[in-house]
Amino acid sequence: MTFLTILVAAGVRAAPQLLINPLETDLRWTRDGIAFAISIGLLIYGGIGPFAGRLMDRYGPRALMLTGAVIIGFSQLTAALMTELWQMTLLIGVLGGVGTGITAGVLSATVANRWFVARRGIVLGVFGAALSAGQLVFLPLIAWLIGGLGWRTSLVVLAAIIFAIVLPIFLLMRDDPADMGLEPYGGPAPGGGGAVADGSVMLRAVRSPAFWLLSATFFICGATSVGIVGTHFIPHAHDHGIPQDVAVGTLALMGSMNVVGTVASGWLTDRFDPRKLLAWYYTLRGLSLLIVPYLTGAPELIAFAIIFGLDFIATVPPTTTLCADLFGRRNVGLVFGWVFAAHQLGAAAIAYLAGIARVNLGTYDQAFLATGVIAIVGGMMALTIRRAPRPVTVPADPPSPAMAGTPAD
Repeated sequence: MTFLTILVAAGVRAAPQLLINPLETDLRWTRDGIAFAISIGLLIYGGIGPFAGRLMDRYGPRALMLTGAVIIGFSQLTAALMTELWQMTLLIGVLGGVGTGITAGVLSATVANRWFVARRGIVLGVFGAALSAGQLVFLPLIAWLIGGLGWRTSLVVLAAIIFAIVLPIFLLMRDDPADMGLEPYGGPAPGGGGAVADGSVMLRAVRSPAFWLLSATFFICGATSVGIVGTHFIPHAHDHGIPQDVAVGTLALMGSMNVVGTVASGWLTDRFDPRKLLAWYYTLRGLSLLIVPYLTGAPELIAFAIIFGLDFIATVPPTTTLCADLFGRRNVGLVFGWVFAAHQLGAAAIAYLAGIARVNLGTYDQAFLATGVIAIVGGMMALTIRRAPRPVTVPADPPSPAMAGTPAD
């Protein structure tokens, strides 16, 4: 159920970029105004994460998943009736941000760290793949619906899909392995050693340079993924004369590569230093963004989709693992919630600023070039994170003959 919930929430979160051109045409709204509404949704999507993470750490994820799904469905249903730009800001921005932030932001980190001790990285990779699969499934579907039924009916259909998962969540989701008489996979039930949720963990975190470096690199992650590509790639392609179905197909291919890249990243995170993985991911992302202004044909778009798609969400498993290693597995919901808030702050900032750049410069090219440079800087920053050493168990020396005593008579 976690995978399905993340998939649906991610699909909803990716949908607004498909509305930009129809809303400009139908309601005569401005590009920067629409971008502002989308950026509010991205900001709240991240800002709600720490609070959702705290509630999940205390009460479990099931109730939060149900609440989030209902809020998302209501926001999409009522957005089908909007006629003013402020309504988009409220319904898709504020309500949509709250709902998707609850169900997609910190849910994967919380569930993975409650249910798994071994293979945690690969599980996080699979949940990250759900984010990618949401884009892969929903973007072509919504584009097809908008083309055939219009954007209002498409939002109604999207709301119906979301409401359809509420009952399965209620019936099938469990908060903890102990609810089923089980232990986490690969280890005993959490207890001690930082496994119990610590109410003062954020006091320790804000005094730790590692926390701020994780937040800064994830800010860059949000800016260079959701902020620029996830919000403006289709309008950018439209500006360059690339048909919408080709642009949507590029994002769908990117989504399929996300699945491969994120699962692979989880596997790699179980085996290699997460900081070095992040350095590679951000550098590769930056180089791929630098070529976006020069993409004009299908071969170039395919190459970009493959390269960028492989590390679009690959940063999540190593970042989450570092949060767990530094601050404790049972504190991941809260700590990663704040790190994820930084991610969405970066996404919101670039989503809005790129819209302003497009209005004033007539092109997105400078925005893509700037985010490419920022991503490379993020790769350098990742290498400076000081990782807490893993505990090492040293076998006790056998007792010497002199200390062993003599057998009883």
